[in-house]
Amino acid sequence: MSMDQTDRQLLVLLTENARAPVAELGRKLGLSRTTVQSRIERLERRGTIAGYTARLSDEHERGQVKAHVLITALPKLAAGVESALRRIPEVRTLHSVSGQFDMIAIVVAPSIGELDQLIDRIGALDGVERTISSIILSTRIER
Repeated sequence: MSMDQTDRQLLVLLTENARAPVAELGRKLGLSRTTVQSRIERLERRGTIAGYTARLSDEHERGQVKAHVLITALPKLAAGVESALRRIPEVRTLHSVSGQFDMIAIVVAPSIGELDQLIDRIGALDGVERTISSIILSTRIER
């Protein structure tokens, strides 16, 4: 299903603040509150909007250490590796990728020491052949 420019603008506004009042969204889009509500409901029904989440504050995130962990998994055990990674709360995001590695996990820990332990824990999972990690120093763009 196609989206028009207004739907795209609405999605940008919701991405910036999913808790924005519908009346405020309507003012920014030049639409009535009921029209905006109908558009949101339609986008949810179509699956364009899959859910809403909380974004943690910069202050909270500043105290955390984040890293990308590139993972090579044994092909027959990759599904088990994914399942095990789902159960580790410090794994924020898991991507399946092409190329030299099979997955990239974005992980978070309160300290370098705990990040080191987390990476060791991931590397010890049954089916993980090897890992390479890169600590995130700063985020320049996040949309």
